[in-house]
Amino acid sequence: MSSGSPITTHRQWLLVVLLTMLFMYQVDVTIVNVASPSIRADLHASGAQLELVISGYLLASAMLIITGARLGYLRGCRPVFLAGLGIFGAASLACGLAPDPSVLIAARVVQGIGGALAFPQVLTSIQVHFEEGPARTRALSLYSIALAGGAVAGQSLGGLLVSADLFGLQWRSAFLVNVPVTLVALIAAVRVLPNEGRLDSAKRLDVPGSLALSGTVLLIVLPLTLGRDTGWPAWTWICLGASPLLFTAFLLVERRLTASGGAPLVNLHVIRRPAIAWGLWPYVLAVSTYTALLFTLALYLQRGLGRSALFSGLIVVPWVAAFAVPGRVMARLPARWRQPLPWLGCLILAAAYALISTGAYTGERPGVPLLAMLALGGFGLGTAFNSILTHLTTAATPRYAADLSGVFTTCTQIAGSIGVAAFGTLYLSQDSRPGELSASHAFGMVTGAFALLALVAALIACRAVRAKATVTIPGAQRDGSRMSPAVSSARTADE
Repeated sequence: MSSGSPITTHRQWLLVVLLTMLFMYQVDVTIVNVASPSIRADLHASGAQLELVISGYLLASAMLIITGARLGYLRGCRPVFLAGLGIFGAASLACGLAPDPSVLIAARVVQGIGGALAFPQVLTSIQVHFEEGPARTRALSLYSIALAGGAVAGQSLGGLLVSADLFGLQWRSAFLVNVPVTLVALIAAVRVLPNEGRLDSAKRLDVPGSLALSGTVLLIVLPLTLGRDTGWPAWTWICLGASPLLFTAFLLVERRLTASGGAPLVNLHVIRRPAIAWGLWPYVLAVSTYTALLFTLALYLQRGLGRSALFSGLIVVPWVAAFAVPGRVMARLPARWRQPLPWLGCLILAAAYALISTGAYTGERPGVPLLAMLALGGFGLGTAFNSILTHLTTAATPRYAADLSGVFTTCTQIAGSIGVAAFGTLYLSQDSRPGELSASHAFGMVTGAFALLALVAALIACRAVRAKATVTIPGAQRDGSRMSPAVSSARTADE
């Protein structure tokens, strides 16, 4: 189905199916944080095993998301999405039935692999099947809502399910709830997902590039995830030191494959373009603060102030509610008013973090002021997220949707992993003494660091706004299967 399809209702159901997968994927990023005490008590898991239960999912996803995006380009989004969704559902069932920590860790890794296959097809399909203008803007705003809403819903839903202890399942219900939802989504996906076929069946998957990039991500994320709990042994520093070398090897493989006319895992010509290169950085910085906020806020409220898991999950609801507002408003704004939104959103986010930090340092108890500041932060992040995502997707033709989708989603996972590892370590190092005062000062320091990082993101976003995209979307062809001769010639000259 092309992006110009007149079957509006069919396209709406297509968006529902795509965003359902996105929502479930994000829920499972955070739901284990709340369920982990119950898992530890029931399975007698060690601290390191709990860490692997949480990080195994994210690690597998981060390693394979770009590969999943490229597979969608070479084999078609429909079969890859269906395969990923099926693997995700089966692995969720295995998680819920796991008899010991080892099986649970393995099932979480497989669950992450399924998510890595299906997740990037969502953004690719939106770029290909929803034309420029109101339809694309609306789809992207709902994409951002599902992305943020799923992460927060994971915390609140996890706390609710574990507290309710349905049928005596305790933590298992947090995984088993995915099974019926996945089954319904699979049936619906078979009916509504268009079979657009292979965009380039003559070329093969870039296996050396996939291995090099996956290895690079593994060398970065694994030591950052496990380093703090293991006391930062020598292997963590060796891995971090080796990651730039393997990434350099990845770049060399991609350049050589491009020069020989092959299909590289990542089209470096697209990513190097100023509008995209500068646009990705403020997004990465903003996302790293958001995921770290969810982690440190839960520690601050539960461990520091003695609040319940359900309370720490529900308190971020204003953030999600405010996050949804900018996407709805942006489409109605004149083009000249939308231009500064990327850096303006980052400034609002920085102001919210600064106010939260001040409140924590002054010992203000969680209440209406914190709810208001979280709402302000959600509005700022929503403004930055929607405007940057629109900026990125209009800077490349649909032909390169898989490249942009894979890089975008991988940046999300890596930014989240690094944010939680870095700021989680900072929080725990400051919260070394029991008591509310130590926890409040630690949270104030971390949110103050968030504010500084959001300011840096605002400065980079200014540069991204000034950068002019060198690729424009042709009006005559939006199906992503080919470009007009004029655009193709311009692309060749640019590269």
